[in-house]
Amino acid sequence: MASLLIIKNLKVNIENKPILKGVNLQVPVGKVVALMGKNGSGKSTLSHVLMGSPEYKVVGGSVSLGGKNILHLSADERARLGIFLAFQYPYEIPGLSVYHFLQTAVQAVRGKKFNIEKFKQELKVAMSDLKLSENFLQRGLNEGFSGGEKKRMEILQLKLLRPRLAILDETDSGLDIDALKLVAVNVKKMVKQKMSVLVITHYQRLLNFLPPDQVHIMHEGRIVQSGQGSLVKKLEQQGYDWLERKN
Repeated sequence: MASLLIIKNLKVNIENKPILKGVNLQVPVGKVVALMGKNGSGKSTLSHVLMGSPEYKVVGGSVSLGGKNILHLSADERARLGIFLAFQYPYEIPGLSVYHFLQTAVQAVRGKKFNIEKFKQELKVAMSDLKLSENFLQRGLNEGFSGGEKKRMEILQLKLLRPRLAILDETDSGLDIDALKLVAVNVKKMVKQKMSVLVITHYQRLLNFLPPDQVHIMHEGRIVQSGQGSLVKKLEQQGYDWLERKN
C-alpha cells in the first residue's frame, strides 16, 4: 500500500522545549488514519508542524509528501503541494467575506488553472452538499458563526481545494450529531476520490461515521500504540491509564 505522507523520527521543539520526540507515522493514499491521545500529547503540534507553522522548530527527522521533502517549504507552498489543515479553532476575520476568501484561496492554489465560472459551479454544488444557504457567502469569515458553521466552513474549503492530504484537527469539537454526520459524509466522498485523511480526535464518535483504516495513539510526543478500529473501542472502555502504565 503506497503511502502519501511519511514521517520519520520527527523531533520538534518550541522555545527549546521538546514537544515531539521521534514521531514515526505514515498515511496511505486514499485512507483514513486516526491519531488519538490525551491533551498535551503532541497531536495538534504535529498538525501545525506538517502545515509549516514557524512557531515550531524541527530539530530532527524527515517528512515527505508523495516522495517530496516538505520541511523546507513554507505553509503556502505546502498548500499548493496538496496539504490542508482544518483548524480546531478557526480564526474570525471580520470584513472579509466568505466568498472572497474562498475565491482567493482556490485561486492561490490552482494558479493559472483557475477558472472563475468553474469555481462558481463547484461552489454551488459544495454549498448544497453542506446544506449552506447562499447568504452564507456574504458573511464575514467565521464572524458570529456557530461551532457547527465554523466546521462546515472548513469542510467547504476542503471540498473546493481538493487537497491530497487533509488534516482534521479535532473537527468534531462542538458539533451536534447531525453536523457530525454531515461532515463525515462529505469527507468520505473525498476519500473515495483518493484523498488521504489524518483525523486528530479524542473521541470515538466522529470515527463511528468516518471509520479509520489505521489508528495511532500518541503519548508524550511519541506514537506508542498502533492498530485498527478495535483500538478506539479499547480507549473508550479503558481510557488512557493502561497506556500510561505500559509506557
